[in-house]
Amino acid sequence: MTESNNPIFQDGANSLSTGDEHSDSPCIGVCTTLYDEICQGCGRTLGEVSNWVFFSQEEKDLVWKRIRADGTAMRFQRQAKNSKSVDA
Repeated sequence: MTESNNPIFQDGANSLSTGDEHSDSPCIGVCTTLYDEICQGCGRTLGEVSNWVFFSQEEKDLVWKRIRADGTAMRFQRQAKNSKSVDA
């Protein structure tokens, strides 16, 4: 098996598990709203999650900007944790 075909060696682009910066969708596969309208995994509203495939790139960019600024979703907590472990 070559590196490109081996999931262990893939760079994680567009991966739900890595929460990478290059995904079209902020989804990390952890979908929960816990008493409000915001997904704890990605930081989007239920309406944004439901309509994501219909959003223009400009609309998606605005959502990305908002959820990055908020930074409380698990997606961003994972990225911060991964960055710290790489820096150590």
